[in-house]
Amino acid sequence: MAVAYRRALLKLSGEALAGTKGSGLDYAVVEALAEEIKSVHAMGVSLGLVVGGGNIVRGATASREGLDRVSADYMGMLATVINALALQNVLEALDVETRVMTAIRMESLAEPYIRRRMMRHLEKGRLVIFAGGTGNPFFSTDTAAVLRALEMEAEVVLKATNVDGVFTADPHKDPAARHIPELSFQDALVNGYAVMDANAFGLCQANALPIVVLNINQTGAIARALSGERVGTLVR
Repeated sequence: MAVAYRRALLKLSGEALAGTKGSGLDYAVVEALAEEIKSVHAMGVSLGLVVGGGNIVRGATASREGLDRVSADYMGMLATVINALALQNVLEALDVETRVMTAIRMESLAEPYIRRRMMRHLEKGRLVIFAGGTGNPFFSTDTAAVLRALEMEAEVVLKATNVDGVFTADPHKDPAARHIPELSFQDALVNGYAVMDANAFGLCQANALPIVVLNINQTGAIARALSGERVGTLVR
């Protein structure tokens, strides 16, 4: 399969790893995702991966429940490390050479994030999983994903969701919601389409980094998007 993007960052929500369970890890789902990622890696794409932690704890939610926001956000960052280690374990069982790099130092579990080391891993054909968010409270994993994408010189950010791209309304609630195959950064802002949080979206816009919003539950969607096929919604 021809490749349109040689280097990409895939952003997965923590909820995607929970499947229908709603929380924790559904290992059947993790294995299916790992198979998808393996097929993309086999195409020769340099791939980085950022995974959220919402299946374990979401910092913003925990803060609203009464926890200190800074502590809650650090708990969320630690949750992303748990998910990253789970993905690494399953991917390496499929013979995909993988490195987990954390923004918060924890050398017993993973490598600290150092950009030069990360670039070297990519040059050697390894898949890099970025964990620990940005390492700072008040920033989402969306923002971490775009930041890492820019640092690794990715050509596109793939935002994995549970719907087929961007719609004029929530398709789960409004049957009249219309799918939008392509839109500009400006149109997304003017119309209030929630592609990513404002910080992440602003970084993409400022650096002309395109975003493909796709349905992670569609088999082969990631590979087709990276081959240049129109999948989900392209924001540029």
